[in-house]
Amino acid sequence: MARIPRHREHHRIGNIGWLRAAVLGANDGIVSTASLILGVAAAHADHSSILVAGAAGLVAGAMSMATGEYVSVSSQSDTEKAALAEEGAELERDPESEHRELAAIYVRRGLNPSLARQVADKLMAHDALQAHARDELGISEVTTAKPLQAALASACSFSAGAVLPLAIVALVAVGHLIATVVIASLLSLAILGGLAAYSGAAPLIPSIVRVTFWSALAMAITAGIGALFGTTL
Repeated sequence: MARIPRHREHHRIGNIGWLRAAVLGANDGIVSTASLILGVAAAHADHSSILVAGAAGLVAGAMSMATGEYVSVSSQSDTEKAALAEEGAELERDPESEHRELAAIYVRRGLNPSLARQVADKLMAHDALQAHARDELGISEVTTAKPLQAALASACSFSAGAVLPLAIVALVAVGHLIATVVIASLLSLAILGGLAAYSGAAPLIPSIVRVTFWSALAMAITAGIGALFGTTL
């Protein structure tokens, strides 16, 4: 019997999960740290004070991102576990109703009732809880919440973004610091937005414009506040 050649497809939508987290973390790292540096620099602080503020911003931001992500994803994980426990109890208490519920899901997806019942039979015989978790609750191995992994990824991506403006502070004299941080940060953010759009097969220009505009606004507001306090204090 001739083997049927396997048809492989690659859809970029599979990148959305990790891509969103990585882009969000790196974007926050650049914008938060650059804005902090600009605010302190605009207040006429000396070079060492700006460097300390930037380093503190990197550490605090990374820890904040990790903590927030861990708490958020842990809550999601707890909710998933509670839903699975409830579904397992329902399967033990009334398997026939759960079978009908699963078959009805497949009917809504386009199968005829007879085939839907057969599919439900096979999947429940193999692993009833897994079938209901995936098709009724929307929980699968791919989407299962992983708090520690999410926290580590957020901290690393934030730190990777924050390193850029901090490195500029370490290398550039105070007189050229503000302009260099603004230009380098916005350029990096534009590249990051473009890469994110390309990886997700989304339009490049709207993504680049969106990220650079809002980031520039955040940095301008922070620098303005720093300049105001530097003048009045």
